[in-house]
Amino acid sequence: MSSPGRPLSPADARDELVALVERGVRWPVDPARALRDPARARRSAVLVLLGVLDHLPAHAPGVPRVPADLDVLLQRRSATVGHHPGQVAFPGGGLDPQDAGPREAAVREAVEETGLDPAGVEVLGTLADVPLPVSDNLVTPVVAWWATPSRVAAVDHREAVEVFRTPVAELLDPARRGVVEHAGVRGRLRTPAFVVGDGVLVWGFTALVLDGILDGLGWTVPWDRTRAFERQRFEPSGPT
Repeated sequence: MSSPGRPLSPADARDELVALVERGVRWPVDPARALRDPARARRSAVLVLLGVLDHLPAHAPGVPRVPADLDVLLQRRSATVGHHPGQVAFPGGGLDPQDAGPREAAVREAVEETGLDPAGVEVLGTLADVPLPVSDNLVTPVVAWWATPSRVAAVDHREAVEVFRTPVAELLDPARRGVVEHAGVRGRLRTPAFVVGDGVLVWGFTALVLDGILDGLGWTVPWDRTRAFERQRFEPSGPT
């Protein structure tokens, strides 16, 4: 483990992720996020894949302790999919009968969706399941380290139209953080949100998981939790 206050190297960041997986993350408890019947919900998994995916610096001020070239892999879903159309998401999907568990499902789905080489992915472990009422899913975040990055792209444009790296420093930049208020299955919800790149909004389930992981790592810096982003300002205007 790294010393408190000392800038992290990528190896330090990986070690802190390992420690986070061991102690776990406590997700927000909100009755509006509860599933109707957890025992009958669809089981899914997402791959939260971090690593030094390239050597480009973040488009953000320096964030204490976090390597400027540390990234997380995200994708933008097609506007025509049944659930969460157009949203930024982790690679992932439902568990199939041939999957031994969430780890295998998350990596398999990521390979199918982004074309990444699974040989370069080191799975560090899983976090507690997160309920996703709008699609009646119980989702397992699978945390992994991209030990040997490979080329990625949107494989099936019916599912996703873009795959991209997001610097963790951008996610931590207070100027890029806020909240989104939106309708849920059981009333209004308020979730963390991030504006990354040249104005891409990350909100909902993906932002909730990212926020929990960053807080759990102790990397978060103070940000304005009253700043509300309007989703319409960030929605793509052209065909997807």
